[in-house]
Amino acid sequence: MNIFKNYAFTIILLLGIIVGGLCGVIFGESASVVKPIGDIFLNLMFVLIVPLVFFSMTTAIYNMKKSGMVGRLLGVSMLVFLVTSVISGFITAGSLALWNPLAGLDRSNIMERLPELVPVSNGSVADIIVSAFTVPDFLDLFNKSNLLPMIVFSVMLGFAIASVGKAGEKIASALSAGMDITVRMVQMVMIIAPLGLGCYFADIVGKLGGRMIGGYLNVFILFLVLTALIFFIVNTLYVLFAGGRQGVRSFWSNIIPPALTAMATTSSAACIPINIESSKAMGVSSQVASTVIPLGTNLHKDGSVVSGVIKVFFLFALFGMNVTSVGQVLLIIAVSILVSSVIGAIPTGGMTGELLICSIFGFPPEMAAVVMIISTIIDVPATLLNSTGNIVSSILVQKFIPR
Repeated sequence: MNIFKNYAFTIILLLGIIVGGLCGVIFGESASVVKPIGDIFLNLMFVLIVPLVFFSMTTAIYNMKKSGMVGRLLGVSMLVFLVTSVISGFITAGSLALWNPLAGLDRSNIMERLPELVPVSNGSVADIIVSAFTVPDFLDLFNKSNLLPMIVFSVMLGFAIASVGKAGEKIASALSAGMDITVRMVQMVMIIAPLGLGCYFADIVGKLGGRMIGGYLNVFILFLVLTALIFFIVNTLYVLFAGGRQGVRSFWSNIIPPALTAMATTSSAACIPINIESSKAMGVSSQVASTVIPLGTNLHKDGSVVSGVIKVFFLFALFGMNVTSVGQVLLIIAVSILVSSVIGAIPTGGMTGELLICSIFGFPPEMAAVVMIISTIIDVPATLLNSTGNIVSSILVQKFIPR
């Protein structure tokens, strides 16, 4: 009885998503009739994301600055993001070297289904960086598509409030109250999560089936294997290192709801609220969770790194080429990390990431559309790794940050 009481929400959420998935399989694209219900739930969550990130990041930076830990927190966070992304990249490249299901791809089968290229901005590297980290107008900050500029603004505001001494304490108190209120609103919206996520997932599954053709099916199977490896084994090793056996038990006792939310919404941003709360339940302090989770949502995407490595190998296989040196592997991983973090933070970037991959490795720009399809079919497991990887990162960061 106590088990059901403790895990009632998780069980109901899981049932909602399973039922939604089955409906998608049975009814196919006709399941899209329930998509508006899922959209309503997601819209309610998206409306709360900007104030949640604003309040939580600003408050966390203020508290860290007051205690003198903010520089260390940000530094450790970036180091953890980099190390875990590199490890994910090497795991993917190593797996492809041992077993490459992409060999022997039917090039004609894929090229026949080459979609129209999506318009993309052709800005310089400097323009890309500017677009990723800043916006030209204050009101543009309050848009879920501009979370990274919002985080930059929140960090600056947190520093500024802490630097003015007593004059900033009232503002800090108001921001802290705003965070508590926003968290409560999130809890209210989550009451309808089983229904909303189930309907949204039904639409995703219904539309995804027809895209699993030719070499893309091999890519999807490979990605599922790598997702299982990283999610179950690598993440467990990270948590074991950070918190021991007790940390592992706490992690697996609380990871299911955020994992299900990630798979159902295919949106790391939508998972920010539940990821912060789950991190706290795993023993991560409020300051660390409220900083690492929003920051990682934009800059740390293990699933996207795995996807980037596979895309390059996919193109190599498509043109009958082989990855023959360690230097190539390092370049592939570095480009994948760049594409997953900075490029992925550009709201209107279109296919910039895919075009960058093609440009660096000398493939025709038309191939950007080919690998863009990979992003679509692996979206669910990739979001799982992207989102839950930030929870793991918060646990790792907490190990090196004193309470």
